[in-house]
Amino acid sequence: QARLVESGGGPVQAGGSLRLSCAVSGDNDRTFSMGWFRPVPGEAREGVATILAGGSSRYADSVKGRFTISKDSRWNALYLQMNSLKPEDTAMYYCAANTRRTLFRLLAEDYDSWGQGTQVTVSS
Repeated sequence: QARLVESGGGPVQAGGSLRLSCAVSGDNDRTFSMGWFRPVPGEAREGVATILAGGSSRYADSVKGRFTISKDSRWNALYLQMNSLKPEDTAMYYCAANTRRTLFRLLAEDYDSWGQGTQVTVSS
């Protein structure tokens, strides 16, 4: 199973930017997709963005046009560029890998490996 370690979170003012990184080690040859998630009230973890090996991506409506997900060529690293940050973006952000389902969705239940998270705090 892959090991995921997030970094890059921190405090930022509204309108600012952050770039989150996720370092992946271990067995990641079967990875179908990877994504970024954050907890929201009423939902365990909201899907923020997800990406396939070929680069196709999907985003939550709340972050479209502001966030960009990217990866290296071999699933060794995942990134989330966050621009025009808003106070409501404040959350712990988790990196996750899907190695078991050939589904391209922003649903946490599809993902089987998770990092420990990195905190993003946006002040107004």
